Amino acid sequence: MENTSLQRVKQAIIAGFWASLASISVGFLFKLWLAQWVAKADLALYHTVIDIISLSLILMTGFRSSMVVTYSQTKQDVDITNIFRYSLIAMVLLTWGLVLPYIKHKLQLNVEYFQLVGIILSMGLKVYFTNQIAMYRLYAISNRVTWLEPLAQVTSFLLCFYGLKQTAIASLFYSMTLSSLIIALYMYLKRRKDIATPPLSAVHFDTGLRSFMKKSLTASMEAGASILMIYITVLLTIAYFSIDELGDFQVVVRPMITYLTLLFVFPIYRFVLPEVAVCVREKRFAEVQQIKSWLTKVSLWTSGIFFVVMVFASKPLVAWLFPEQYIKAAPVLMHFSMFFIFMMLNGYQLAYIKAHGYFTQSLLIRLAGIAVLVGTFYAYRLYTENVVAVILALGTGYLMMYLISKLVERRIQQSLHNGENA
Repeated sequence: MENTSLQRVKQAIIAGFWASLASISVGFLFKLWLAQWVAKADLALYHTVIDIISLSLILMTGFRSSMVVTYSQTKQDVDITNIFRYSLIAMVLLTWGLVLPYIKHKLQLNVEYFQLVGIILSMGLKVYFTNQIAMYRLYAISNRVTWLEPLAQVTSFLLCFYGLKQTAIASLFYSMTLSSLIIALYMYLKRRKDIATPPLSAVHFDTGLRSFMKKSLTASMEAGASILMIYITVLLTIAYFSIDELGDFQVVVRPMITYLTLLFVFPIYRFVLPEVAVCVREKRFAEVQQIKSWLTKVSLWTSGIFFVVMVFASKPLVAWLFPEQYIKAAPVLMHFSMFFIFMMLNGYQLAYIKAHGYFTQSLLIRLAGIAVLVGTFYAYRLYTENVVAVILALGTGYLMMYLISKLVERRIQQSLHNGENA
């Protein structure tokens, strides 16, 4: 029996869930272990540097969705890959030339030059192969990489610290470089078994590739906008609330949002978009509807269980996992659970919109969510001085994104219906 798009989505998302759970478990235990004996200042330095470099390279992940959609429509993997190669090289050099001096001289962070260069180059290679396996819909490799990545870093750290007798902070930086190189090599070898490496060549631009470049730039801005939503909540908390409330948000609430996103939202972006894009190209709209129905049921069950748990057990759960001073984070998590369903449903909506090539509309929806987040925060502030106003504003932003994307989806369906009748 032929494997349908819905079956592939189910298999990939379920496998992605377990891979993400394994990745989170390894990474979280590693962080807990480091926190027991590594100096707090060293950990803060390491995470700050990684965050800065990651933010500069994460814009290239925006290419992923445009690569997936354009390849599903044109099958021009050589030109698509070469455009991405040249763009990534430019971004890596830009990061090397601007971000590295910013870290060394502006922020005056005590990190060796070689360590920074190694992280920039290795992370760039990892982004390259991650986007490539996404374009070719190699879901099994993608899921294995999810849990292999933190395992590779832990192993590399132990090798550097105990085997090579490096300091803890040096071992962290070297382990990030080594693990990124290991994962990049793994993806390259696994992908090469199925698909040959596209040759490095000049790009022959046509209408389709010009459209790809436009989509890639738009998708990169959208990736930045999605990250900006979370960072705005942090900035609002810093600006209007105490350091104690900021600690609740950073230590408890933000990691919870991150872990839930990794488990339930990212798999939708990674696996649904490629399948829906292929279905759209081949006009298999009934399969698109099947995927939507299944994801809607999963979203309702997942968010419903999360909401019930938070309503009845948020305080005991926070008290069990964290020290007593973080107990005030419990009501914030409870309010976040009210809106989590819109994060999941919005994942499908944006995938559907981009699968039809409407990348600009997807970006505008993200920007609308940011505008609503900021606007409603100040509106909620008129009625409450509690930090819950931040999470309510974030949830309202996601709700508005869902409503707008739902409207765009209906317009796309209407235009398809009119086209069939014509």
